[in-house]
Amino acid sequence: MPNCLTSILSWPAKRWITAIVTAVLTFLALGIPTAVIENPIFGRAIEVTPWSVPVLAITSILAGLLLATYVRTDNYLVEEKSLKVGGIGGLLSFFAIGCPVCNKLVLIALGTSGAMSYFAPIQPYLAVFGIAFLIYALRKRVLNESACTVDFAKVSVSKGEEK
Repeated sequence: MPNCLTSILSWPAKRWITAIVTAVLTFLALGIPTAVIENPIFGRAIEVTPWSVPVLAITSILAGLLLATYVRTDNYLVEEKSLKVGGIGGLLSFFAIGCPVCNKLVLIALGTSGAMSYFAPIQPYLAVFGIAFLIYALRKRVLNESACTVDFAKVSVSKGEEK
């Protein structure tokens, strides 16, 4: 039975193209509004943490690989839960790498001092949980897809062969 890595390495080109394009778009979609990627549109009141860029890169790669599992192949698996879990992982990563005092939801709920006192210290944990959710969703998709499938329409058991 193949493992996750061998299954991913055996993907067709259309999946790899999807994974790469999605990873780049995710990197930009998360990095620009959080100002982890410097840009003239968005800014940060607090400096980017040293772990934000690696979290952004890992999240982007995992999101790209996860979305690529939804590109139809011979072993295509119809299953929606992993995409939802992966979406939660991406959202947690977004909150993890964002500026704690630039997040309007956090400011409304906690105020500026609360954002720095309560939200900023939990951001690394949000990053870990976000990445863990993405890994879980990707692993579940890849392993379920590569598992042996049985076509019950082709299987016929005669009564004499039953135990």
